[in-house]
Amino acid sequence: MELELSGWIIVALCAMMVGIAKTGIPGVAILVVPLMAIAVPARQSVGVLLGILILADIFAVAYHRHNARWTHVLRLLPPTFVGIAAGYLFLRLIDDDNKLKPIIGGIVLAMLGVHFWRTKTRGKNAAIPTQWWFALVLGFMAGVTTMMANAAGPVMVIYLLAMRLEKIEYVGTQAWFFFVVNWLKVPFSSNLNMMTAESVKLDLMMLPFIAAGAVIGIFFLKRIPQKTFAAIVQILAAVAAVKLLFF
Repeated sequence: MELELSGWIIVALCAMMVGIAKTGIPGVAILVVPLMAIAVPARQSVGVLLGILILADIFAVAYHRHNARWTHVLRLLPPTFVGIAAGYLFLRLIDDDNKLKPIIGGIVLAMLGVHFWRTKTRGKNAAIPTQWWFALVLGFMAGVTTMMANAAGPVMVIYLLAMRLEKIEYVGTQAWFFFVVNWLKVPFSSNLNMMTAESVKLDLMMLPFIAAGAVIGIFFLKRIPQKTFAAIVQILAAVAAVKLLFF
């Protein structure tokens, strides 16, 4: 996998941001999806990012090994797996990077819209449904978006906030959920030739940057003004997604 200098810089930056997102600052990873698709061919970018996510998951679950609420993880896994299978079938129909790029951009913009809706309704103390169908729908959406673009973070934000978890339980539950889900995606991604020996080699080269990001995430978890930081990240992600859609 040949990359220009700018590509190496973007991939390294993405690896660091994934580490940050996994251990302490959820939301940063939404910027990674469109950035990675700019640096690496769209289909390959999904596989490269999956490997980086799996490596970062190891740091996350090690740090948050006692902080997960497993009832939520187990409730979400069945519909998420169905969503992964649906996303896999759709990806089999797409063999052109130029077609996949705008789809990834559209998914990111849609997820940002969902995240914005969640923020606004939460600010107004709007009730969020917590019935069984809520986990079913959100789990399926998470499966489809994570399989197609590794972009299920905002979907999980909606679900976990609806469960009213404490901050540490929120991060821990999300870490363990994605640790399991990302491994479930490996055979599907390998079958689609998105995750290859070459992409895994690149992922392993990014390990120092992932580790650095994980440490940064832990350190700044309680120090960065989350509201301001999240707003900046969402704006940058929207700009990058628009680039994928139209340029």
